[in-house]
Amino acid sequence: MGTRRPLILQMVHDASALEPRCRFQEEDSEEYGSPVVLASAIADIIKSRTEALLKKTKTAVSPKPIVMRAEYAHCPNLTIIDTPGFVLKAKKGEPENTPDEILSMVKSLASPPHRILLFLQQSSVEWCSSLWLDSIREIDPAFRRTVIVVSKFDNRLKEFSDRWEVDRYLSASGYLGDNTHPFFVALPKDKGNVSNDEFRRQISQVDSEVLHHLREGVKGGFNEEKFKSSIGFGRLRDYLESELQKKYKEATPATLALLEQRCNELTSELARMDSKIQANSDVSHLRKFAMLQAASISNHVGALIDGAADPSPELWGKTTVEERSRSGIGVWPGITADVNPPNATLRLYGGAAFERVLHEFRCAAYSIECPSVSREKVANILLAHTGRGGGRGITEAAAEIARAAAKSWLAPLLDTACDRLAFVLGSLFDLALERNRSHDSECGIKGEDMDGYVGFHAALRCAYNRFIGDLAKKCKQLVRHHLDSVTCPYSQVCYFNDSYSKVLELSDTSSASHDARRDQENIPPEKNAQETTPGKAAETRDVLRESHITIPETPSPDQPGDAAYGVVKKELGICNDMGPRKRASRIVGNSKNSDNARLQNGVILFGSGERSGSPYSDICVSAAQHFARIRGVLVERGVTSTLNSGFLTPCRDRLLVALGLDLFAVKDEKFMDMFVAPGAIDVLESERESLAKRQKILQSCLNEFKNVARAL
Repeated sequence: MGTRRPLILQMVHDASALEPRCRFQEEDSEEYGSPVVLASAIADIIKSRTEALLKKTKTAVSPKPIVMRAEYAHCPNLTIIDTPGFVLKAKKGEPENTPDEILSMVKSLASPPHRILLFLQQSSVEWCSSLWLDSIREIDPAFRRTVIVVSKFDNRLKEFSDRWEVDRYLSASGYLGDNTHPFFVALPKDKGNVSNDEFRRQISQVDSEVLHHLREGVKGGFNEEKFKSSIGFGRLRDYLESELQKKYKEATPATLALLEQRCNELTSELARMDSKIQANSDVSHLRKFAMLQAASISNHVGALIDGAADPSPELWGKTTVEERSRSGIGVWPGITADVNPPNATLRLYGGAAFERVLHEFRCAAYSIECPSVSREKVANILLAHTGRGGGRGITEAAAEIARAAAKSWLAPLLDTACDRLAFVLGSLFDLALERNRSHDSECGIKGEDMDGYVGFHAALRCAYNRFIGDLAKKCKQLVRHHLDSVTCPYSQVCYFNDSYSKVLELSDTSSASHDARRDQENIPPEKNAQETTPGKAAETRDVLRESHITIPETPSPDQPGDAAYGVVKKELGICNDMGPRKRASRIVGNSKNSDNARLQNGVILFGSGERSGSPYSDICVSAAQHFARIRGVLVERGVTSTLNSGFLTPCRDRLLVALGLDLFAVKDEKFMDMFVAPGAIDVLESERESLAKRQKILQSCLNEFKNVARAL
């Protein structure tokens, strides 16, 4: 037929089948169709299936086999695989690599060592010019499991006149080796529709005619003692049946043991599946394994927070850019420049990603400076303080401006930090599921399989997301409370010197520092006592430098603005010998005359001119210093520890309790709503049906093999 697909013929010995019963396996299932009786119909089915598949795949050959099962009383239990024939050149319209594809397919099918290779070659091909023998040698170099059959032998008989010619051809001397003896067969010429009995009679007659011609038609006959057993279809059949029986005897013990082992495994699997299906109606059973699943997920979340490398960070981790993109939060509010924390390009998750977001928040916070303030705003605040007395107008105005700027610019950063951290922790649910599956697989644990319960997994995910969302809300309230505390009018942060604050420099943009950090990406920032926050270094140096300037207690009339400014800056310098109360009294006492002197004429003070010592410039500089103090205290003393304790501690200590209350502290009716999804039961029933079918087939094979073993 010249098929371009492998044909797997499953021959089954059935004493009741006096006529062959042939059935084809469906293309996309393991089921077999209706019996086919006519030989022409069988050929048509093979041809049509081949053409349909090749048209669908747009190829010339396909390794997908056609499977046909033949039950017959006159055949052994045997599987024959008919492969496409070798070709030297592709047909017109076929790809040029068609011969290579066929050769590769044949090698793949012939490679299993338990298969017998039947190499068919026409008698018109000389041994010396047989191209495909080399291909067979690549698969079976010594021809130990190869049977070579020369077909259409009757066409070659007329070429032999002397005995030596026949013996030389039959021996294939020098081409196959001394231990390899090919078979020579011929089939009846009549290709009409004949009965099976008539076909067997015709084959026997052809064998007799070939032997008669070799004896009578060749001068001297042929070496019957050596070659008679290799001539004729009947001799080939006897040899193959003997080889088949030999293979059966060799493989029977191991095959029986393997079949019994698989039958026992399937029986145990079926029992487990039955108990699982029955357990669906047992509420206590479902509660138990659902709690175990929730506890396992909680434990894996804690392990990921504490630091883990499983699952692979390269596959499951995210860079800083990917975190921003997938969280939908984007850039930090109020900041146009890129904020790149240490290890920004590494794929991290869990506790490592949490710490990186905290570093990123620090970098973002320290990149914000006190914004510029209009003269109108300064005048409104300062002139309002003039009428209250006390002489602290400039100091209070600067502090008020710094507080307002801190609330306006730092509050959105705090909310963004909480949202980013919540996204990092929310992503751990999928990682915990993957980690749980991989750990169970590695340990060989076959606990209750909860994968089929879609409703339960959806409820578990919702409960986890709800828990993380509640943590984010509480943390936003806590950090807002810290912000309100350091920006309230009663806070002394603006009046204390900032010599105590040692803030890590996390956003150093110098090229040398950047190169060093790029090579040491996994090394956390060192707490160098000499480092200062961005924007504070110049301020600190100015304060220290001007704090050593000697300023008279009573400012000179010639220098009203500068002297008063010097007094204020001196009080903001390092004064370790004074406590908060003495410092406050000094500010009040020393600034009375200066502030009053500067506020005698408001129009002149807030004119268009900008002297270096004008109240406007003094207030702007002082407000920037106050803003830096508020920012440093907020970031270093309050927010970082609050976010750690507000997010990580509850995930470690309260996650399981929260999930338990959300999922299991309900009535049985509501609890069972998570498990009545039709998908779960359908999956279990389908799996059980498949197991039962496999068990039936294997049990049938086992019984049949036992009967064969007794007869061998």
